[in-house]
Amino acid sequence: MSGAGLGIAAISYVAVDYMRYVSPWGHSRLQPVLWSVLVLAVVTRVPFYKHWSKELRAAIPFLASIFFLLGALLFEALCVRSVTAVLGLDWHRDTSPLPDTGQWFLLALNESLPETIVEILRAHIIGLHHFLMLFVMLGFSVVFDSVKAPGLGLGARYIFTMGLGRLLRAITFVSTILPSARPWCASARFNNVPSHPHRWAQKYYVPYAKDPSAIRQLLHWDAAYADPGNYIGDYRADWGPMSFLSDFLRPSYSEGSSWFALLKKAGGGCNDLLYSGHMLVAVLTAMAWTEAYGGFSSALIWLLVAHSAQREIRERHHYSVDCVVAIYVGILLWKMTGFIWSNKRKSKQTVRLEKIQNGLIHAAKDSDMETVRRLVEEMEVSLGEEKQSGVVSKRAMTVFACATVITTLGIVVLALTLTSDG
Repeated sequence: MSGAGLGIAAISYVAVDYMRYVSPWGHSRLQPVLWSVLVLAVVTRVPFYKHWSKELRAAIPFLASIFFLLGALLFEALCVRSVTAVLGLDWHRDTSPLPDTGQWFLLALNESLPETIVEILRAHIIGLHHFLMLFVMLGFSVVFDSVKAPGLGLGARYIFTMGLGRLLRAITFVSTILPSARPWCASARFNNVPSHPHRWAQKYYVPYAKDPSAIRQLLHWDAAYADPGNYIGDYRADWGPMSFLSDFLRPSYSEGSSWFALLKKAGGGCNDLLYSGHMLVAVLTAMAWTEAYGGFSSALIWLLVAHSAQREIRERHHYSVDCVVAIYVGILLWKMTGFIWSNKRKSKQTVRLEKIQNGLIHAAKDSDMETVRRLVEEMEVSLGEEKQSGVVSKRAMTVFACATVITTLGIVVLALTLTSDG
């Protein structure tokens, strides 16, 4: 595992999971074996892991990152429902998808490439839950010394970066409402959303949407001058202190009992949500592998990212721009959050000892024995502080180790369960 084992385990996981399409019989037998081998490998290595003190220091940032991600996902769910509901179902039915040159290019490739290649491009080789599990495998590989400790530090960076990316994504797609590449989506998934637009859209959008001269007048006056007539009202849900959300979520009478239950129905939304959340997860996983592990497996994961991107476009889950933006935003965000965990970053203690070492070299060259004695004393104090800071009772560290492994596995199960439908 410290060499190429992690890459082999990752390839095996993706290959065995894909067997559900090729050979369901083989998949039903091989997958439990693979999971058992991976779990046993980790469990047998956990008692010999030597960096629990580093994990303990990274625990608080890890938990804080989880809460930050949950908050970002809640805000994103509010925005998804809001942008879907604000213009009403009639707008979704009548508005054509945007022209997408990436979709045209893939359709042209279907006509020119061999059928075998086209089938490979169409194949559901990897999905959202695969990228999440690949990162989980990367994080747990610290027990094999394949990745620099702490694993919780790497997890904190991944989760915080994802939360930041989801927050920026929600701000982006709620700013301008774009039509879905699948015009039937909203009617199928949000059949209880009102057909008519929100009163803001009735006043500021509808009178000017299809009349160029009206838009010219709107620009000239810089004021909504058209008379929208009598507004069509909406149902107001009684959600107590959260009733103000009713104006944004536009619930119907049959689904207005709980605002949180309403959000869970939003799923991935039905507008074009610039940029792609699936691709953000894929890119962050690839960036984490590239920085923390590297090697041939990282190159393979980037190929899977590219395959996933063209499938998102091919199947019209997203426009090409959504995938392109998600790729460079994911790369930039990962680079920006290197202060949380970095495979190349040195600890403060290491930097301090290196300065002392350099000072000793210069003092020895100058035969300055007084400076040598002073620097040696500083080194002894520094090493003593490091040893003292690492003193934690064995029982407390064992409890922390068990709690960390159990909690992390619980998060893995929840993540895979809650993302099984995309």
